[in-house]
Amino acid sequence: MRRILAPLADRTTYLRWTCLILGGALAMPYMMVGTILAALTGALEARAYPLVSIDPLVFAAVLPLIGTTGLFLPVRALELTAARGLLGARVDPAPHRPGRTWAERRRTAAWFTLHLGAGAVMAGATLALVPFAVWLILLPVFGDPLGFLGGHLAPGWDSAWGPAAGVATLVLLVHAVSGTGALLARLAPVLLGPSPADRLAATEERARRLAVRNRLARELHDSVGHALSVVTVQAGAAGLLLERDPEAARAALDAVEESARAALEDLDHVLGVLREEAGGDRVPVRTLADLPELLRSTGAAAEIDGDLAALPALVSREAYRMAQEALTNAIRHGAGAVRLAVAVRDDRLELSVRNRLRAPASHAGAHGRGHGDERGGGGRGLAGMRERAALLGGAVEAGATGEEWRVTARLPLCGEHP
Repeated sequence: MRRILAPLADRTTYLRWTCLILGGALAMPYMMVGTILAALTGALEARAYPLVSIDPLVFAAVLPLIGTTGLFLPVRALELTAARGLLGARVDPAPHRPGRTWAERRRTAAWFTLHLGAGAVMAGATLALVPFAVWLILLPVFGDPLGFLGGHLAPGWDSAWGPAAGVATLVLLVHAVSGTGALLARLAPVLLGPSPADRLAATEERARRLAVRNRLARELHDSVGHALSVVTVQAGAAGLLLERDPEAARAALDAVEESARAALEDLDHVLGVLREEAGGDRVPVRTLADLPELLRSTGAAAEIDGDLAALPALVSREAYRMAQEALTNAIRHGAGAVRLAVAVRDDRLELSVRNRLRAPASHAGAHGRGHGDERGGGGRGLAGMRERAALLGGAVEAGATGEEWRVTARLPLCGEHP
């Protein structure tokens, strides 16, 4: 009994009932047109109400007309609002496009036809059965003087079955509405939501954006981390040399200014891309062509073998960031001069950064963690370099040899790049 009466107390049932009645109201103009055309062609006999016909043939004939208009009329927004607000359907937003595809038009037309068709049936049943149920409930009081039931029932016990029949009619109507509404709520995400192809495209777009954001995060980590390390070291050196060697102090301060400016440019570039601004790419991506500027800010010595300008853009860009991160860790955790070597071979680029270890204890666990981890920090320097190299099909090796720490990267010049 509780299951039978549950739809009567459910607010969702009446919201869906409203949605079905809305569909029936939208179907009325089509029914009027169908009735007029049927009357003009003689396919429909004259009725007392010629503009509102419940003839099944007319109803079946107007369904294709409803579907055809659903292909062209802008009904999707209205139907989405009704499905979400009244049916309670969870319909995901469709991808943004400059225009509607025919697949989307067909699914919208199918939903429009289903909504108006089911709505017309349920609205008609509501208009017919609710007054009929009320009349049955009042049957013991007024009887059936007009003979609707085929006889003249008098008020009293002869009509005592009327209230039970009227309540049963209302319960059956509510269950019919509840079932129809539930069916529409299940079909709404299929017909009004994104198609499987749209969902796949959206997933691929999210993956692409995530990859871009991860790349930008790595670049921001490398650039800002490098700038802060250089600023800290050079500012400290400038303070020590300010009175003893003003020229050297001025050179250190110039390096601080140059590193800070480069970091601000990189930060502006990354934030612009993340905000999807039109000018987000106004700052050029740094490549090995910017290596001299990087070396000036760090004071590292360099050995370059080969033409860096002829490198593929992707390899040059990733190699620059790897060199920047390796130099940052060398400055932050190492001691003594830093030496960078870049060599262009026939099929690969080799890059190495080495300097003296600060303490013998730094030797432990050299191969097991990131560069920042082995050398006293908690960063992801080596892990980030390995990720960059892996994306290009290359590899990174890092470890201590005697009193020296070395990071070596090998990147293929030709191959499959993401």
